[in-house]
Amino acid sequence: FILMARKILLIEDNQYIKELYAEVLQNAGFEVEIAEDGVSGVEKVKKGGYDLVLLDMVMPKAGGLEVIKAISQNPPTVKNGPIILMTNLTKDATVQEALNKGASSYIVKSDITPGQLIENVNKFLKED
Repeated sequence: FILMARKILLIEDNQYIKELYAEVLQNAGFEVEIAEDGVSGVEKVKKGGYDLVLLDMVMPKAGGLEVIKAISQNPPTVKNGPIILMTNLTKDATVQEALNKGASSYIVKSDITPGQLIENVNKFLKED
């Protein structure tokens, strides 16, 4: 019996954050797939099968809110786990709207350490 690694989709355009988060998550034993922007993020999410989706709110082509709207209008056939927004704009109306449209929660990128990222991810996966 082999325990499958939990699959996380990281939708993030910032090179530094993308590499840092991917490395931290992989070191913690997660399987990480990366989408560079909202458009490719939507394509991957629609395939489904992710245990957790980490979604940057501010990206070129399509931001987090556009991704959430696209998914809610056209849900994936294979269910995904919770969508967690990554933002520095906690009081932002778009964050609130994304939460209303199906995102589960958010983490504040500027406040979070790699250790806290893993704690948060584990917490969101347990709630699933």
